[in-house]
Amino acid sequence: MKQKKSIIISITSDIGEAVAYDWQSRSDKIVGTYRSKNKNYKDLNDKDFDLISLDILDTKSIDNCIKYISKYYDSWDKLIFCPASLEPIGRFEETEFDDWANSLTLNFTSQMRILHALLPFRNRLDIPSVIFFAGGGTNNATLNYSAYTVSKIATIKMTELLDAEMDDVKFIIYGPGWVKTKIHNATLKYSEESQSNYQKTIDKLKSNECTPYSDIIDSINWGINCEKKTISGRNISIVDDKWATKDLEKALEEDINMYKLRRDKNDWN
Repeated sequence: MKQKKSIIISITSDIGEAVAYDWQSRSDKIVGTYRSKNKNYKDLNDKDFDLISLDILDTKSIDNCIKYISKYYDSWDKLIFCPASLEPIGRFEETEFDDWANSLTLNFTSQMRILHALLPFRNRLDIPSVIFFAGGGTNNATLNYSAYTVSKIATIKMTELLDAEMDDVKFIIYGPGWVKTKIHNATLKYSEESQSNYQKTIDKLKSNECTPYSDIIDSINWGINCEKKTISGRNISIVDDKWATKDLEKALEEDINMYKLRRDKNDWN
């Protein structure tokens, strides 16, 4: 079996690290980006992962990162985006707008910038996969998390648009549900601004209801192994959808609108 070349943007995130170890076990050649030399960085570095510094809010840092990746990984098969931040948390009118705009940059625009720069270096002899992560707020209004929510909605729609534009790449976005990761530290830090979500976060993190990392990894690998016509352009809920089943794959192939952003009650009159 030909070795896969994989790129993990924010490999030092908790989900990024978990994916890295799984793909390493599958003999992938992996390059991953990091922002700071945290505990995850040290663990990954000790296991000889190829790591490169990236400040996703700095275009020069992005350019340098792309130059490195394109030089040594000129034909990638898998690309996964794991950066995410809930900040700023609070009412839109009470938020510093630059902080709000920076959140869109981190959670959406810079990820598209990186994707745009890496697409020319994809494996054109196969159908490579690009993986994103969705967040809360797709079907309701998440109070005081507007920048993060808007970024994730934009990424869901961009997944569909990219799939429609490109016939030689799979684009998939996963909603992981509640996962025990560092992202929730922002909610715990800003208890007043996060309001009811503060206690909900504490309760969830203490419970056994969070999504296991094994489910995240298995659903991603399932999507990568699916046909493009089946999975690409879709927003898959790891918690609620019956992924890795023939019934779901058949339903997706029969309905082009399934698991995509659509206006509710279009047929009302």
